Amino acid sequence: MSELLTVGVTHRTAPVALRERLALPNDGAGHVLSELAAGAGSIHELVAISTCNRTEVTVLAADAAAARAGLVDVLARRGGVSTDDLEDVLFTLSDDQVARHLFRVASGLDSMVIGEAEILGQVRRAHELARSAGTSGPTLDRLFGDALATGGRVRAETTIGHGAMSISSLAAQVAERELGDLKGRNVVIIGAGETAELAAAAFHQRGVAALFVANRRATRAMCLAARFEGGVASLDRLPEMLTTADVVVAATASPHPILHRDAVAEVLPEREGRPLLLIDLAVPRDIEPSVGELEGVTRYDLDGLGRVIARNQVVREVEAGRAEGIVDDERERFGKWMATRGVAPTIAEMHRQADEIVERVLQENAGRWESASSRDRARIEAMARAVATRILHEPTIRLRSLDPAAGHRRVEILRELFGLDGEVEDGAEADAAVADRLGHGPVR
Repeated sequence: MSELLTVGVTHRTAPVALRERLALPNDGAGHVLSELAAGAGSIHELVAISTCNRTEVTVLAADAAAARAGLVDVLARRGGVSTDDLEDVLFTLSDDQVARHLFRVASGLDSMVIGEAEILGQVRRAHELARSAGTSGPTLDRLFGDALATGGRVRAETTIGHGAMSISSLAAQVAERELGDLKGRNVVIIGAGETAELAAAAFHQRGVAALFVANRRATRAMCLAARFEGGVASLDRLPEMLTTADVVVAATASPHPILHRDAVAEVLPEREGRPLLLIDLAVPRDIEPSVGELEGVTRYDLDGLGRVIARNQVVREVEAGRAEGIVDDERERFGKWMATRGVAPTIAEMHRQADEIVERVLQENAGRWESASSRDRARIEAMARAVATRILHEPTIRLRSLDPAAGHRRVEILRELFGLDGEVEDGAEADAAVADRLGHGPVR
């Protein structure tokens, strides 16, 4: 009997220095998914979410303990950390907890910035990537589909996301707090992805035309520059840009730092004491942490911005409560689907097993009824099948009425008792078979 399992780290459990080592890059992410699936035995389906604030893997596995051990091993190896160190910051969720967590993530309730809108798109892209890589399947398709629907409901039925800032808009607020009025300031944005775009929009609202620095996505950078009345420069011109910049926002997908201490230290004399604010929105980080030790340089990374949020953000309790209610409603709905998915095939297998036993007993005793007429033989067979059906009637009714929260475990025990060792398949065909079986009246 397969189980749902989620293993990962978030901004609540691990510092950015460790999160960046566990981040799954966009380039080659399909290969990463395949590696995770192949390196963790007993996994049937797998989806990985990797954002600035979380790396978590959700799987459907026949052996949850073996799957978890495999995932921890693969993540530790990719991150270059010991499994013991990784265990200190990992969270593990199973069964009903998996759906509730994912639904909260998609709703923005587990974000650093409560109610943020970007996470819904990130969850959608993670699922699409897994489907492209062939690692998702019917169960996780349903789980992630329901998560996206939950996030949509929360945004449609509550105002928790109204006025909520993103990490990118928070970067602009921090810049405003550190430097005062931003009009006329020189802002350099390293990168041309979604986070860079959101940062550009936030600074543009404050009267700043940002300069985009990008090499790999120069065409997109030009499009963003035109949209936000800014300019474009190649990455090799970054030292030149640092001499006049007031704010540098870094938001690339580079696996290594782009801005190093030595490069910043070299341009500081030319700045003649003007303060330089560096905001690193990337995971892995784009700006070497020691840069912040230089005189006249202030550096924020995601953990630093998180502390700002903790001091200043006030979430409307009523709206948060309503959102949690929607999550619980959708979680219960998914739980019922999961319970039915396991129950219907199990009931069908129980009845198939009973039919096989009846058939075998009839064949074993065929020689004892040589004098019986064909009509008598039909009555004996009907009676044997009726006995089997009536024996299974009460277990069938009780299985159908199981509480979803406890149903999974009870079905697992029943399958062990009846010796139903095969993997549980999707319940659509089994539902039809069970309905057909239960629709038969008693055999007379």
